[in-house]
Amino acid sequence: MAAGADLPHDLYTFVIERALELRHGFWGCVADGATFRTLGRKRTPQGKAVIDRHLADLDAAEQRVNEIYFAWKAGTPTPLDEQLDDMLARWNALTEADELTLEWDVT
Repeated sequence: MAAGADLPHDLYTFVIERALELRHGFWGCVADGATFRTLGRKRTPQGKAVIDRHLADLDAAEQRVNEIYFAWKAGTPTPLDEQLDDMLARWNALTEADELTLEWDVT
């Protein structure tokens, strides 16, 4: 994916969920084995079960991520401005030959 003037949805979701330590948001569920269609992975019964177990947490995480992201985009101060600004700078510095690798800490 080419860099651009904005962070991709999955990237800002990662940044915000990690910063807020949301254990069962999208990326925490992926780390636990969830299989989402949006990742191009084959859906499995085990992966669906992870999603089912944490559906309320997933919904709450998505709402919190969107609140922070859209406030940041509008220039309204958020507790994660520094993290989002830093990631946007990293994203914008990428060339087509570059890769951005991030790790989700599983605890």
